[in-house]
Amino acid sequence: MSGFRSGTIAIFGRPNVGKSTLINRVLGHRLLITSPKPQTTRHRILGIKTTAQAQFLYLDTPGLVGGGKGALARHMDGAVAQALGEADCLVMVAACPRLQEEDERALQFVRDHLRGRALILALNKVDRMPDKAQLLPLMAELGRRGTFAEIVPLSARDGSNVDALERVIEAALPVQAALYPEDQLSDRNDRFLAAEFIREQVFRRFAKEIPYVTTVDIESFRVERRLVRIEAVIYVEKEGQKAILVGEGGAGLKAVGTAARHTLEGHLGRKVYLGLWVKVRGGWSDDARALRSLGYADDN
Repeated sequence: MSGFRSGTIAIFGRPNVGKSTLINRVLGHRLLITSPKPQTTRHRILGIKTTAQAQFLYLDTPGLVGGGKGALARHMDGAVAQALGEADCLVMVAACPRLQEEDERALQFVRDHLRGRALILALNKVDRMPDKAQLLPLMAELGRRGTFAEIVPLSARDGSNVDALERVIEAALPVQAALYPEDQLSDRNDRFLAAEFIREQVFRRFAKEIPYVTTVDIESFRVERRLVRIEAVIYVEKEGQKAILVGEGGAGLKAVGTAARHTLEGHLGRKVYLGLWVKVRGGWSDDARALRSLGYADDN
């Protein structure tokens, strides 16, 4: 197809600026998990959008923590570095009304990976700015830096001006044939996404430290005639964390399972049986071998 463009777009930035929400918006499908808590995203995940003119391969990345301690933090920063290294287009997401210190660290990190490629700034959450008159001075200030090829203000939450970002990205992609079938949505399979949807509900329903010491392992994923049967284990690091997650009379775990099942049924388009258990696996988040066994090595 003459003039067709296709390529990878690395979406990066500090934790909790709306990277996953933005990709879900452009895909028109709830592929990536979100929550109000930082570092919800732990893996490098590809979301694919194909139009008549282009194929966009969006690489969602963990929030860039830069020098974080522990094996999991190092894994997450490594996933970001790999995505930046292989992408055709780099999009930094920041949140209004100003760049924060963590944004500046993310910007410093990406400068080592530009290699002549254009850097686009997606200035997210403009819908939350109480005084919209501050937007133009902010964009002018950022533009004077000469760092960004384009600055696009938008709202991933309500979709405002997201189409403008897509036009800017499309122009930055190389002219080449599509790399994936036009009906493919991701490079990750439904088994992987099931673990993500379960973990999302842990993040959404539990406060403070509990979300960060949990991970999910899918023990079985069977597509049967009338439903999909999924058995999964949520791992924590201490017995006390297990007790909080399970809740009185199993209420906490039941709430996680019910919400995750509804999300899975929406994604898969069919009924789901979801069996959940909670087990203790001490120190898994700082154990490189444990991370590999739980699927984290697949990103690097």
